[in-house]
Amino acid sequence: MGHLVQLPVTLRVPQIAVLDRPRESERVTEPLSVQRDRGVLLRRCRRLEITTLGWNVIGIAVLAVGALSARSVALAGFGLDSLIEIGASLVVLWELADVAERRQHRAMRLIGSSFVALVIYLAIQSTLVLVAGFHPHHSTLGIVWTGVTAAAMFTLAAGKAKIGAALDNPVLRTEGRVTLVDGVLATAVLLGLVLNAAAGWWWADPAAGYVIVYYGAREAWAALAS
Repeated sequence: MGHLVQLPVTLRVPQIAVLDRPRESERVTEPLSVQRDRGVLLRRCRRLEITTLGWNVIGIAVLAVGALSARSVALAGFGLDSLIEIGASLVVLWELADVAERRQHRAMRLIGSSFVALVIYLAIQSTLVLVAGFHPHHSTLGIVWTGVTAAAMFTLAAGKAKIGAALDNPVLRTEGRVTLVDGVLATAVLLGLVLNAAAGWWWADPAAGYVIVYYGAREAWAALAS
């Protein structure tokens, strides 16, 4: 009787590729982390805008008193610019609240039109003051306020630029540039007031008005073109 030769039999079970599924905690944690970071940035952004809004509301009252007492064209123009900055801050707050885009566009056109009115007023008034040779009075209140405002606006503008870049929000970045311009204008007005008070250079006051005219025209073009 012949011997049976047993051959080794290897059973190959087909391997099924199993994709690694992310753990439940991994799927949830990353989106929540991103949302949490975005929420923190949005809250900081709102605080910056509310601070800018409140500062300019107070500034309008202070600048009105200073402009009337010193009869300063530069202080009057900077007060009007502060009024426009209030509108710009409201636009950003509306945008963060998911307001309709058409309403945002209408608000930006309103801000642009306000800058146009500011430019026309200051160009005419500054020219009349220079031609007439009108000497504005000294304004200690104006010097103090514009000095403090310049520092505040530069600080707020830096914060808005940083958060606007982190959120990739063009509206916030644009409004941050408006705040930066506010700081530049405050510095120009401050310089004009100091030169008038220290050296008697009365023409420095309307000259500061022309600085506001230049930057106001730039902002008007940017707002109306958006």
